Amino acid sequence: MKKVLSVILAVVLTFSIAAAFSACSNKEQAEEIIIAIPNDTTNEARALLLLQEQGIITLKDGAGITATILDIAENPKNITFKEVEAAQLPNVLPDVDYAVINSNYAISAGLNPVEDALAIEGSSSAYGNILAVKEGNENSPLIKALKAALESKQVADYIKTQYNGSVVSVVDNPGDGYDATVDYAALAGKTVTVAASPAPHAEILKVAQEILAAKNITLKIVEYTDYVQPNNVVESGEIDANYFQHTPYLDDFNAENGTHIVAVSTVHVEPLGVYGGRQTTLDALK
Repeated sequence: MKKVLSVILAVVLTFSIAAAFSACSNKEQAEEIIIAIPNDTTNEARALLLLQEQGIITLKDGAGITATILDIAENPKNITFKEVEAAQLPNVLPDVDYAVINSNYAISAGLNPVEDALAIEGSSSAYGNILAVKEGNENSPLIKALKAALESKQVADYIKTQYNGSVVSVVDNPGDGYDATVDYAALAGKTVTVAASPAPHAEILKVAQEILAAKNITLKIVEYTDYVQPNNVVESGEIDANYFQHTPYLDDFNAENGTHIVAVSTVHVEPLGVYGGRQTTLDALK
């Protein structure tokens, strides 16, 4: 009888220990925090720098605009980072605790960076979104006309009223939309093509489109939803210019792909934001 009781007690103890370990494991799993971040070099670094500014992680000394998750020195919450293509971040947001999303993709997904972001990047012009062309085309009359239109007061005013701080114009002295050195009469009837992301770039370009139309110049906007093809089509000459990226990204793209694309104007900044998925506040990170 004692032997039977001993066996029963051993079995009960074994199940109790297993249950305790299982409960502990489930608790640890439930407490795991997952943050999705952009997987391209410069925007991943921006995301990590934003998280560092919020006191969530600490990066190694000297880690800057090319930082990756390998440069994380301190991760006190043992956060798991999920590297995702920037355009897909809004789609994975429901499946992670947080995602760090570029404003253009946030806006396209119906998120308001000013109202919905739990933390937002400062509007540093280092990440200003640029009008870019293939090297050698910077001073062509059509590009100069397009540049003047994007640097206009009409565009600056549109950005201010339309986006209410989620997109910020960085043009210091907006003009009337026209370049005095350009012979607009000679450009009448011509077309300039621009590759752009749908929001806010294509939306902003529509203001420039109206300015150019007044001089009988057609601005054709071709929308792309990724960060690769807009540079490829400018490099190939299929498209005249693009408007979707910042200079650090372009520099990295040129270095990796042997392309020859240059910036001709910095138009606006889109602050990166931390958005809640399974979490609705930053409390889990404090």
